[in-house]
Amino acid sequence: MKRRTLLATGASAAVAAAMGMPVRAAGHGPVKVGFIYIGPVGDGGWTYQHDQGRLLVEETFGDAVETIYQENVPESADAERAITQMVLSGADLIFTTSFGYMDVTNTVAAKFPDVKFEHATGYRRDTPNVATYDARFYEGRAVIGHIAGRMTKTNKIGYIASFPIPEVIQGINSAFLHARKANPDVEMVVIWAYTWFDPAKEADAAKAMIDQGVDVIMQHTDSTAPQAAAAEAGNVFTFGQASDMAAFAPTPRIASIIDNWGPYYVKRVQAVIDGTWESGNTWGGMPEGEVVIGEITEAVPADVKAEAEAMIAAITAGEYHPFTGPINKQDGSVFLAEGEVATDLQLVQMDFYLEGMLGDIPS
Repeated sequence: MKRRTLLATGASAAVAAAMGMPVRAAGHGPVKVGFIYIGPVGDGGWTYQHDQGRLLVEETFGDAVETIYQENVPESADAERAITQMVLSGADLIFTTSFGYMDVTNTVAAKFPDVKFEHATGYRRDTPNVATYDARFYEGRAVIGHIAGRMTKTNKIGYIASFPIPEVIQGINSAFLHARKANPDVEMVVIWAYTWFDPAKEADAAKAMIDQGVDVIMQHTDSTAPQAAAAEAGNVFTFGQASDMAAFAPTPRIASIIDNWGPYYVKRVQAVIDGTWESGNTWGGMPEGEVVIGEITEAVPADVKAEAEAMIAAITAGEYHPFTGPINKQDGSVFLAEGEVATDLQLVQMDFYLEGMLGDIPS
């Protein structure tokens, strides 16, 4: 099997790009699959888990596939350059694995129609060679929200948020909704870090919450820094984000949401090999095995663990949707009537807090 980190390309490749020429003929040699990462592969969270998917691609296909990646790519003009360089290195299929790559992915895809692109967590598919994929993270947030509501002693739980986009707002609302169902006295403190990966900012956010009396912390950021801050404080529980973060178990990390991208990556690479790849949108969750709750540790009482496992089983079987009415918006207006289930369109457009949440969503 072949693997290398992407390096800068030479002048001849730049000329090819300017002319809109493919770098190599289709079917020549192994299929080359590229990954663009927002953080380092060793972040212990989001990027780490995507890279585990890349490694499964290598393991599955052996020498039939070559994978390449570039890590620490900002969501800026740097991303367009990195994606373009990856095309020029001969990539047949490129996965761009952060929401902020959406526009530049479509820009580059329009220039290289013979290369296939897949963008994680986005919705734009401007050309037939772009697909999008996402995970129903809100399903996992419902489970850990329930655990958080049952585990808190101060009735204050915290959520370290990255950016105010629907994906993140879904998670906050799902966690709060299920924490409040488990414990009507729960309040949620949200701190917006405005970053996906910045250990210093994430640690500061965790410490600020702890100073406010929060004793259970959730996060939609990528590093293990909140786990470390909670461990230092003591008597504070956390949940692994994107990967298991098992190094912090059995406490403070008492469970985790694991993003299992590997099977999707294998399926899409196989489609390229078979010549059956098509554009489309995929949104997988617990039923598809794409959202997984990691080990619930012995720090969680047996009855709380059983309740969480029952919720996992119900969601996986399609018997329960985390956004099932009656649910009101923060202003008291109806979001979902009794028994009504949120549509995917409602979820991808979510830009409001639910009733009972304090504070405002930043604009």
